[in-house]
Amino acid sequence: MSFEYHEPTSVREAVALGARYGADARFLAGGTDLLIQIRRGQLLPRHVVSLHRVPGLDAIEINGMVTLGARVTHRRLERATQLRGGLEALIESAEVVGGHQIRNVATVGGNIVNASPAADVVPVLLALDAEVTCLGPDGERTLPLEGFASAPGVTARQADELLTSVRFHRLPPHSATAFLKAGRRRAMEISLVCVAVRLTLDASLERCLEARIALGAVAPTALRARAAERGLQGRPLTAEALREAGRAAAGEARPISDVRASARYRASLVATLVERALARCAERIRRAA
Repeated sequence: MSFEYHEPTSVREAVALGARYGADARFLAGGTDLLIQIRRGQLLPRHVVSLHRVPGLDAIEINGMVTLGARVTHRRLERATQLRGGLEALIESAEVVGGHQIRNVATVGGNIVNASPAADVVPVLLALDAEVTCLGPDGERTLPLEGFASAPGVTARQADELLTSVRFHRLPPHSATAFLKAGRRRAMEISLVCVAVRLTLDASLERCLEARIALGAVAPTALRARAAERGLQGRPLTAEALREAGRAAAGEARPISDVRASARYRASLVATLVERALARCAERIRRAA
């Protein structure tokens, strides 16, 4: 498959190329998914618009909000000392994506736009109530990450829009995050199940003020376990409360059976990982107090 390759040097130029070629074009960030899909014939773009020379898309900014540019690599996340502490889940999810070579080039924006149900970083961003910004010829629009992907490989981004960043609010006091992943091996493995949790405790560090629980690889898209979240709100964070949250989350998952694992086993993993991730968050909050 041949295509015309473009190297814009500004966001405005990249968006103009996207508008000009529309559905015939694909933006190239890391390319770890896009190039494979092209080689397999799953995608047949006539134009590929590289973002490698576009400035301003690879920044991590922390002020009132935390903003990750679309071209921030998983390696950058893995090494981002400013994310350590409350946002540890972002680092934990980034460091299990593929091998070193993949993490050096795979990007946050590509991970979101690819809309894989098993993406590792996306559940963490869901648990952080993140929103994405897309820029097109008609201007900029910001959308909640939840619902941005509607099916594997399908998102709300228009063909002529460039996803430029993802952002979320800084964590309130007494908060922590955690990410856990289960696979058939420890390295370079697509998740059987992955779980991201954000937890905020009250001043006593015993009662849950707010919880976010996001699940990956157990439905057509990453999802929030809202019933499990509601079941924790306002409750003392006892061992039984954690077990109940895990069981509730498993009940909200919609896993499939395939050659890698049965649906029943995946649901069991959800229950276990949610319970462990919540316990890890509580431990981190108390240790930091």
